[in-house]
Order: sequence, then C-alpha cells, then structure tokens
Amino acid sequence: MSWLKGQSWQGYVKGNKALLGLLPIIALALLYLVVAADRNAINPNEKILPLPSAMVEAMWGLVFERDQLSGRYLFWSDTMASLQRLGLGLLISTLAALIVGLLLGVLPTFRATFGMTVTSVAVIPPIALLPILFIVFGLGETAKVALIVVGIAPFMVRDLAAYIAALPREQIVKAQTLGASTWQLMLRFALPQAMPRLIQALRLSLGPAWVFLISAEAIASDVGLGYRIFLVRRYLAMDVILPYVAWIAILAATIDWLLAAGSRRLYPWAHGSGH
Repeated sequence: MSWLKGQSWQGYVKGNKALLGLLPIIALALLYLVVAADRNAINPNEKILPLPSAMVEAMWGLVFERDQLSGRYLFWSDTMASLQRLGLGLLISTLAALIVGLLLGVLPTFRATFGMTVTSVAVIPPIALLPILFIVFGLGETAKVALIVVGIAPFMVRDLAAYIAALPREQIVKAQTLGASTWQLMLRFALPQAMPRLIQALRLSLGPAWVFLISAEAIASDVGLGYRIFLVRRYLAMDVILPYVAWIAILAATIDWLLAAGSRRLYPWAHGSGH
C-alpha cells in the first residue's frame, strides 16, 4: 500500500513539475508585495521596494517609447546587445571546449603537455583579468566577449576532457583493434558520447557567463542590461533595476531550458527513461 502511495506521489510530481517549480517564485513574489505595500504605506516616497505600479510606470518608457537622444527603444536595445555578446561568448567557449577537450581527453601526450596550462588558466579569477583585456582589446565588444570566454571556457575544457578521459578503456582498445585511427577515435567514439556532457557543461556555465557579461557592461559600455542597471543605480532606481534583474533571470532560465530540451531530444540515451 505504501508502495502504491509512493508511486502515486511520484506520478503527481512528474505531472506537475512546472507548477511545483513555480510555487517558491510565487511565494517570494507574494512576500515582496506584502513587504513593499507595508513600506509604501509608511513612506509614499519609498524607493528601495517599489510597488508593481511604479515598476510598470518606470519601464513603460524604456520598453515602448523611443529614447530622444538615440532614437532607440532602450530596453530592447539593451537586451539585444547583451544577448549578442553572451551568444558569441558562449559559442566561442563551446567550440574551444569541444576541440581542446577532445584533444586533452583522447591524446595522453597532448594532455601531459597542455593539461597544466589549462588548469592554471582556469584557477585565475576572470574579473582580475578584465583590466588586461581592456588594455589589450580596447573598450569595444571584443574585450566583453573575451571576458566571457576566459571565464567559462577553461572550466568547460577541463570538464569535457575529464569526462572523455574517463570513458571505458575497453571501448578504446576495441576500436583500435578494429583499426580505428586517432581521428576516428575522436570523431566516432569520443565526440558522440561527449556531446551531452558538453551541453551540460554549457548549462552550468550560463550563470558565470552572465556575471562576467554584466561586469564588463557595467565598466565599459553604452548599451546593455548590465550597463543600464549600473547607470540607474546612482538614482536608487529600483523600479528599473528589479525588472531588469527579473528579465535577466527569465532570459537565463529560457536559455537553460532550451539547452536541456535540445539535449533530451538529440541525446535521449544520455538522460535515461525517467527524464
């Protein structure tokens, strides 16, 4: 009987994952509304915890009205600029992780020669390299993208290389016995098995990638989500900052969901029958 109850509960959880996942977010939103309403009742000029109506009013001009100086819809310009930088940084990092990770994972000589170098770069705080990147690449787009790459590519390389190196040795021996060359081992043996892991590493790198992007935009940029947040903070404009932060969270969650869904669709064998 207890087993049946357990099965029933598991079925309920599986069928209502989205609803259960939203419950903590709804609870936090309700808590915010209660506290914000209380603070605004005491102080109508409250800036730290603005009411939703104040956020809508502040964001309306950014979303639906052109800026008089630039002629752009600032919210959408900020979003597109940040997504372009993030997308390019993720693309370069993924390609670097795929190529270098395969070489490190399959070729012992390559791993012995460059493994320590990758590890050394990976442990350097990327933010510490930001001044160097700005000096080398200038204050344009290249430095911002480079910070994302420097920040997440070494982790992705190490993770993928370790995964490939840990693949069953007997499979490699069997492939070599059948006459597989080194390139065939990488392309036909290691690559197909490494792709789900690469996507997983990319998902894990999304959070740090956003941190590096926002940091770079805050220091040297004239458009972008991070730039806008740090621009209005001097005015304590939480009615703009909070919606921007929420929008970043939505974008990050959407990208993560797309990667997870793509991985399950392309490589179902890597996720098991229960996912």
